[in-house]
Amino acid sequence: MTAQLPDHPALRPGSIGPLDLTNRLVVAPMTRVSAHPDGVPTEAMADYYAEFAAGGFGMVVTEGIYPDAAYSQGYLNQPGLVTPEHVAGWRTITDRVHAEGARIVAQLMHAGALTQGNPHHDGSLGPSAVTPLGEMMPAYGGSGPFPTPREATPADIEEVVDGFAAAARNAAAAGFDGVEVHGANGYLLDQFITEYTNQRTDKYGGSTANRVRLTAEVTARIAAEAPEGFVVGVRVSQTKVNDVVYRWSGGADDVKVIAAVLADAGAGYLHVASEGRSWFDTARLSDGTTVTGLAREVSGLPVVANGGMHDPDQAERVLDAEHADFLAVGHGALANPDLPRRLASGLDLAAFDPAMLRPDVTLSTTNRWRQAV
Repeated sequence: MTAQLPDHPALRPGSIGPLDLTNRLVVAPMTRVSAHPDGVPTEAMADYYAEFAAGGFGMVVTEGIYPDAAYSQGYLNQPGLVTPEHVAGWRTITDRVHAEGARIVAQLMHAGALTQGNPHHDGSLGPSAVTPLGEMMPAYGGSGPFPTPREATPADIEEVVDGFAAAARNAAAAGFDGVEVHGANGYLLDQFITEYTNQRTDKYGGSTANRVRLTAEVTARIAAEAPEGFVVGVRVSQTKVNDVVYRWSGGADDVKVIAAVLADAGAGYLHVASEGRSWFDTARLSDGTTVTGLAREVSGLPVVANGGMHDPDQAERVLDAEHADFLAVGHGALANPDLPRRLASGLDLAAFDPAMLRPDVTLSTTNRWRQAV
């Protein structure tokens, strides 16, 4: 038993745009590979998300949801927000989460060139015909090298934007409090932002401002159509699921451009991901500043930091030094779906076990915090 931490800054209430949150702790998006084959969420998924809300998290960001029935789906058993059945399935989940007093945001994800299981379409789509680094991920049902994508045409890009916008409308209909545009971790929008996967010579290629243009267009379209009280966030990252060492070559200058462009596009918050790595490793810049702190300063938006934020000491330093406003917890949340309650009560945290990444393991722990607290 550790000392109680009732004044920990992560437990203080805060706001992300129109959303008032009970604390600064957010469940990070984590792929579950557990939807029905047609992309409809399952009852087990409802249990999974409701458990975090019951455990005291202020907001939950869902796993990546595919937004269209063309090139966006990344793997089999990924949930979608395309059909009326998808909307109805997610409505069950949002109702469960809201009943426990938390907010829930739908992460909209277009896999692009990292597709490894898409029943809707053969082949994949990318900013340029560049074969992705690494190999497909067995945990997502893939194996072997990624295929080389087809370079997106102007018509393809328009279809991508339309798909994100339609999925955001469906998210509102399903009862979500907002959406998070997935521009991180090596998926399509990040492929446009990344220099080596984007070799275009049109308005979507070349400069950093051009490479972030598609993410900004998606964000602006959703924000323009969003109902009142609906937040539109954007997740960005330097690292990727298939390239954990990549960093933006422009350093602080790239951060400033990306943050400013997305703020101007109407983003309500920025979420800086670390792809399973420590925030200290992925967010620090050569001049000693941090990606999260600089993005916060330039954009004027709430910033969510990610990467080891289950550690109370690190969480406190990040918040008190104003590197970020909110903390997204991934593996620590899988091990401790009641993490906010444990932090408030001074209870030790359970250790993360890689087996918890399997949905059948994590979903069996429903209501665990009620016995622990």
